[in-house]
Amino acid sequence: MLVRDAMSTVILTIGPAHTLREAAVLMSARGVGAAVVHDPDAGGIGILTERDILNSVGLGQNPDSEHAHAHTTTDVVFAAPAWTLEEAARAMAGGGFRHLIVLDGGEPAGVVSVRDIIRCWAPVRRHPARVPV
Repeated sequence: MLVRDAMSTVILTIGPAHTLREAAVLMSARGVGAAVVHDPDAGGIGILTERDILNSVGLGQNPDSEHAHAHTTTDVVFAAPAWTLEEAARAMAGGGFRHLIVLDGGEPAGVVSVRDIIRCWAPVRRHPARVPV
């Protein structure tokens, strides 16, 4: 199976001036764990993840005054749609991250996460309906 088969094409793109709270609200509303940060002044495309926001808050920083640019990973490993899921998983495991921006023709085409890969590799198990006691 290929990255194009697993990736989410729901791409949340934010700017470097978004606060971490604004980014978190947008990520939550879209149900995504990462935002692509487009910053032409800093060299192009970066990524801000839920973990970046969590680390900032954990350090006691104010999510209303911290901006995305201060927490964005700009040394990004990009995936191609034609990569195998094994290649994507190896890149994530080797780099210690959980999201890859997928580029197609130099433009973001999607994001693939560890969760996306797991969904493809593991069958979905339906739990029996819970009966209130």
